[in-house]
Amino acid sequence: MEDIKEYRMEQLVDHIMKWSLWQFNSRAWDRENQNEGILTKTAQILCNEPVLLETPADKYYWAEAMVLARDFKINFPWLSEMEKHEIKQLIKSLKERIDYLTITGSLNEELTAQRY
Repeated sequence: MEDIKEYRMEQLVDHIMKWSLWQFNSRAWDRENQNEGILTKTAQILCNEPVLLETPADKYYWAEAMVLARDFKINFPWLSEMEKHEIKQLIKSLKERIDYLTITGSLNEELTAQRY
């Protein structure tokens, strides 16, 4: 069962890395905020939960999340068979992996450059 969860999460990672540009912001804090905002809202959309749209950032994250959720539904039909708590756990694992790939595990020194 864990192998299936890992495989599915890596499918989502692969999709984001190939088709989304938002994870390539030039500063670590931008990437962290975007990963959190977009993936949280993606989980809310996939789970048919209300999405908070109070700030311009919320609206931006929502717009990106709408595209991502649509693409996930189209490309990964197994999502429709999952329970809400399973989707939330999957997106949590996805966020951890994306954070590692784009922030903590990245060799891009610009992410932490003080004068950038």
